Amino acid sequence: MKSLLLATAAIAAFAAAPAMAQDGPVGSVGINYGNTEVDFGGLGGEADTWAVDGVVAMPAFGDWTVTVAANASQFDDGSDDTAFAGAAHLTTVVGSDLRIGGFVGAADVADETALTGGFEVQKYLSKATLTGVVAYTTADDVDLDVWSVGGDAAFYVTEDLRLNAGLSWMTIDDADVDGVTYGVGAEYEIANSPFSVTAGLSHSDIEDVDVDSWTIGLRYSFGGGLQARDRAGAALPGSGVMGILGAL
Repeated sequence: MKSLLLATAAIAAFAAAPAMAQDGPVGSVGINYGNTEVDFGGLGGEADTWAVDGVVAMPAFGDWTVTVAANASQFDDGSDDTAFAGAAHLTTVVGSDLRIGGFVGAADVADETALTGGFEVQKYLSKATLTGVVAYTTADDVDLDVWSVGGDAAFYVTEDLRLNAGLSWMTIDDADVDGVTYGVGAEYEIANSPFSVTAGLSHSDIEDVDVDSWTIGLRYSFGGGLQARDRAGAALPGSGVMGILGAL
């Protein structure tokens, strides 16, 4: 837990620094608690997780935007492992409602490091945001090379309530292993405040391994509310298969 608290302070400082340095950054800092259950051919286990994350989107040059995100997770499963991940995105808006770009990222899980990169696109509608991602992830220490494709649809029931559903597919090169992950989430912004509450459910089916997770959390936003974060590029996923690696 000490390492998680240190990571919390670091991420909060990282998210606040751009806000102090220049006008216009949009982002958020969140903390959540969750549970993950893994079932492998009748054998299983579970772990509780505390996590903290931060993301900020800010102008780069011309019409381009830089988005930087980081998170840390502490697993309460007897191992007390801490996982760290981060990603940097460079995107631009075409017209007024289509964001395109790419990202690179890294995740450190149980002393294994995974590197990922990919392309992403977001379509902005009046009451929705549609997201698509294609990513490649590699981890040399475990000889892992993974392609993944994912999509997410977020709907704004009201200005203060965001519901989303996502689906992704992955395949591991040279291993004939495929996997599917799907999930739903919600975020409700507390009226007249920068705080919101979050919740999510997800399921991963990777050959003979099933992973079920749920999370609840609290988030602080700066520079705008729920939909403003989307439109500014502060809600880009870009994790590739790293989210699955973190769950395992």
